[in-house]
Amino acid sequence: MDKKKALINIDYTNDFVAADGALTCGEPGQAIEERIAAITETFVQSGGFVVFAIDMHRVNDPFHPETKLFPPHNIEGTEGRRLYGKLEDVYQRNKKADHVYWLDKTRYSAFAGTDLELQLRARGITELHLAGVCTDICVLHTAVDAYNKGFEIVIHEDAVASFDPDGHVWALRHFKGSIGATVVKKEFI
Repeated sequence: MDKKKALINIDYTNDFVAADGALTCGEPGQAIEERIAAITETFVQSGGFVVFAIDMHRVNDPFHPETKLFPPHNIEGTEGRRLYGKLEDVYQRNKKADHVYWLDKTRYSAFAGTDLELQLRARGITELHLAGVCTDICVLHTAVDAYNKGFEIVIHEDAVASFDPDGHVWALRHFKGSIGATVVKKEFI
């Protein structure tokens, strides 16, 4: 039996990637633009389930823990929340396809407080491919939740990035050594 796969694009937005983004990872995030767009296009064209799990906040939300940790970012309705670069083009061309799904998330993990698990289970998906930013924050928390829910995990090393080089390297080791994820590079897709 072939495994059913999904791609989860995590937080690849202007605020997290653009040079003038409110909470940017900068050049490391910009460097993966071509690869994340290519992986996404491949998944879309093959009919695979593609999730855009995108951070969403409201200005000065007193109930959100990130309000105390970070400057305002990915504010609902702003340009900062739009997908960065070529990934925005891929999304706009394909957003009406029934296998492309936009998911607003308000926590690091794409599973926290969302219907992601229901969407995946309804489609019989067992293998999750993760791409986006930041490797050691939202990608990591999504991967750990996926592991705890029994999904197989594939991390696209050349399609994840962080503002923290040490955190990025640590997270890649953690994916392999602690949650049994497969970490792949370009030759995989």
